[in-house]
Order: sequence, then structure tokens, then C-alpha cells
Amino acid sequence: MASPLKVEFQFDFGSPNAYLAEVAIPGIEKRTGVKFDYVPVLLGGIYKATGNMSPFDSLRGIKNKPEYNQLETQRFIKKHNITKFKVNPFFPVNTLMLMRGAVAAKMEGMFEPYFRAAYHHMWEDPKKMDDVETFKAAFKSSGIDVDKLFARAQQDDVKKKLIDDTTDAVNRGAFGSPTFFVGKEMFFGKDQVRDVEDSIIEQLGAAKAKSA
Repeated sequence: MASPLKVEFQFDFGSPNAYLAEVAIPGIEKRTGVKFDYVPVLLGGIYKATGNMSPFDSLRGIKNKPEYNQLETQRFIKKHNITKFKVNPFFPVNTLMLMRGAVAAKMEGMFEPYFRAAYHHMWEDPKKMDDVETFKAAFKSSGIDVDKLFARAQQDDVKKKLIDDTTDAVNRGAFGSPTFFVGKEMFFGKDQVRDVEDSIIEQLGAAKAKSA
């Protein structure tokens, strides 16, 4: 039976924090029985609409804060036993191709292998994934029919879906990545994954009590 509760993970492959947060999702799904909906959004579009900027830019030149940010990231990596993560030397990467590809992959029933391959080539064996030839070679090496997907990603319905979902995220309160929605409750950042799980349990319990 499908859960009455909608839980979304809104992500952009360009966000290292979204990569790190996603590692915790399978455990939450297992413990709560709720399946997350993975929603591709364009982080550049969110920043433009909200006047926000990436930590890469916002922390530059600030004393002590970037160092603490790095420390907190290392703590998260240790806590969740993340072993494959590597900093992408080409960061920041323009993710428009990658995110349109994610929308196309969802439409074509290829999302899971595409998603795993994209994260692998961005944050595990990092490459310059906004270079077309590098992009195609990377996905081919992961067994993805990249020519079919690349052509599909150029279609107007794919472009519109990415724009619409990005606009919808902003309209619902999003300003960065990763953003989670548990029903109508929004949570931002990798360090909120525990609160995301608590909210799922709380809202499922409330729904059960209501229907009893």
C-alpha cells in the first residue's frame, strides 16, 4: 500500500551536500517504509530566483567559517561512513546538461542507473561534467544509452519540466540544495536528515491516529 505521505528529495548534481545527504536516504526509507521522490531542480535557477549563492562563493574571505564548514562536512562523512566521496577539482560545474538528463531519464524509465552514474562521475571519480564529450564518455562507460538520453534531454517537455519543478521549489520556500519536503514541511541541508526522519514518523503517526 502506498504511503499517504509525500516525501521529496530535491537535488542538483552540482551540490556536494546533496550527494552527502542522499547517502542517508535508503536507511530512512527502510526504517519508515516511505519511498522518497527524487526531484531534479536547477540550483543555478534557484539561486537566481532567490538572490542566494553557493557556500563556495558565500564563505569566501570569511574568517573561521569555511574551516568550520569543512569540519562539519568531515563529521557528517564519518558519521554516515561515506567512503567514496571526492571533491570535484572542476567545481563549480554547470549542471544544466546533467539536470536535463535526469528529467529525461525519469521520463524514459532510466532514472536509477543515470542517477548513480551521474553521482559517480561528479563526486566519486570526478570529471568536468559540463564538457559535452566528457559527459558522453562518462555515461557510456557506465552503460547508459547516452545518445538516446542526450537527444531526449533537448526536447521542450524536458526543459519545461525542469524549469517548472525549479520554480515550484522556490514557490514552496526552497533557496538551495539539498531541500527536503515531508508533506508541506520543508527541511534544508544535509544536517537536517535526522529531522526529516523524525517528521516522517510524526506525520505518519498523526495520519494513522486520524484514520483510526
